[in-house]
Amino acid sequence: MCTSLIYTDASGRPYFGRTLELTVALPHQVAFFPRGARCRSQVAGHPAVAFDRSHDIIAITIPGRLPTPEAPLGPDDLKVIEGMNDAGLTFSLLSYPAAGGAQSVDMTTAALAASDLGGWILGCFSTVAEVREGLAKQPVMLEPLALLGGAVSPFHYVAHDRSGASLVIEFDKGAMKVFDNPVGVMTNGPSFDWHLTNLNNYTFLSNVDRSSGTFGKLKVVQPDSGIATAGLPSSSTSVGRFVRAAYYAQFTEKAEDPDGAIRALAHIMNNFDRPRGVSIDYPQQGSGGHMEVPGLSEKADKPYATEFTSWTSLSDLSRTLFFVRDYSSLNYFHIALAALAGVSTPRVMPLAQLARTAGEATELLRGAAG
Repeated sequence: MCTSLIYTDASGRPYFGRTLELTVALPHQVAFFPRGARCRSQVAGHPAVAFDRSHDIIAITIPGRLPTPEAPLGPDDLKVIEGMNDAGLTFSLLSYPAAGGAQSVDMTTAALAASDLGGWILGCFSTVAEVREGLAKQPVMLEPLALLGGAVSPFHYVAHDRSGASLVIEFDKGAMKVFDNPVGVMTNGPSFDWHLTNLNNYTFLSNVDRSSGTFGKLKVVQPDSGIATAGLPSSSTSVGRFVRAAYYAQFTEKAEDPDGAIRALAHIMNNFDRPRGVSIDYPQQGSGGHMEVPGLSEKADKPYATEFTSWTSLSDLSRTLFFVRDYSSLNYFHIALAALAGVSTPRVMPLAQLARTAGEATELLRGAAG
């Protein structure tokens, strides 16, 4: 599940796209979090981390706990899984089941919960370099997540900024590693450095069609264009998607203007859009690695699991425009983060509700309840 990449236009401006694949439909919420709030992150057994949110944030979120009649969900219960702040810094959470493992952090040390990384990064920093410096000072703890049946934060995280810099934060068996990302691409397992090494197997890739050749005295000619992509991996595995994402980000023609760049990025991300049923896993022979969220997931109505693209997002880091479409939609709606400057309280709307509106949706979100 999940493919992310950076695309740059002819002027070198970066645009970020990602898909999120699940076997279930979750109640994702689109949220605006204004600057100025005092935030708190708590890991059991450790002092809490408190920080001031110094940036406006637009994000796709998921509840951090199950609601009850006595304790309905509020904005503080929402965890950022995808978002961008007013400095053009992005954050994304992607599945990585190998993350969990033993960690050694003194019980007297204030530790940031991994589930709060998105809010902390987007709330406190403007650049990837600042994020790296912040992580060097702030311990981060993985935590068992009740919503995932007790799975220990099975994710890794990526950040991008307006300079085009990219960062991968990965917990491999509990140990945090921070990588600069020279290709701006991320999918899922294996580890990020493995994916970079694997690109050495694809030095032959080019976007130039070689449409004719000879075998002995026989001249052969392709009847169509597109042979250049024959060497790309065809599977939807994380390994195959990483190589394809690197290829499309590298070779897609550079748009001359921001609107054209967003359209180009949308075309790129279409290559990673997965409809239901394209690949299926039966319980007795499947991978068993699908994310289940008891109490929030839709009820399975099939005897198998099938991952599908729950939603796709596009981020214009220079103009701080955030585009989203969900599985039910062909068109994107977008939020202009800059237009929400000065809104002093959170705004939250269900993604499924916003997805019914194509085009500008900023005012809909502005009018939503916190």
